[in-house]
Amino acid sequence: MSNIRSVLFVCTGNSCRSVMAEGFMRERLRQLGKDIDVHSAGTRALDGFPPTSETIEAMREAGVDVSAHRSMTITREMIQYSDLVLVMEPGHKEEVLRIDPQAGAKTFLMKEYGRPTDTITEDLFIRDPIGMPLEEYRNCRNEIEKEMERIAELL
Repeated sequence: MSNIRSVLFVCTGNSCRSVMAEGFMRERLRQLGKDIDVHSAGTRALDGFPPTSETIEAMREAGVDVSAHRSMTITREMIQYSDLVLVMEPGHKEEVLRIDPQAGAKTFLMKEYGRPTDTITEDLFIRDPIGMPLEEYRNCRNEIEKEMERIAELL
């Protein structure tokens, strides 16, 4: 798994979950001294929008500034450039594979990546906090941070 040079995180709007994952992964890889490109995009994102204010606040509380991020719609070129595509929900994986049917071997639900399938006992979804109170963003942030710690060590 150490031949990964580029990671793409995918959610729906590219305004909360994938932004959090990108922010945490960049920070963790920097701490580990690993030179890997990290990006994010959304399956239904509108290009150029900032993260939600709740995302910015939840990440600020964790010491990660994502305020400069701007949303992007996922493209075939993004998928092809990436060595690893990590998605939040099964529907995101389906959309990645619709855009690029050849991406199956490098596209995973974030919570399943690097784990033997028979050891996964938890829900594999990272639930979308959009429209929810800040506390739900914090819960999502904590769940994503835990996964980024685990995944960064694998890369």
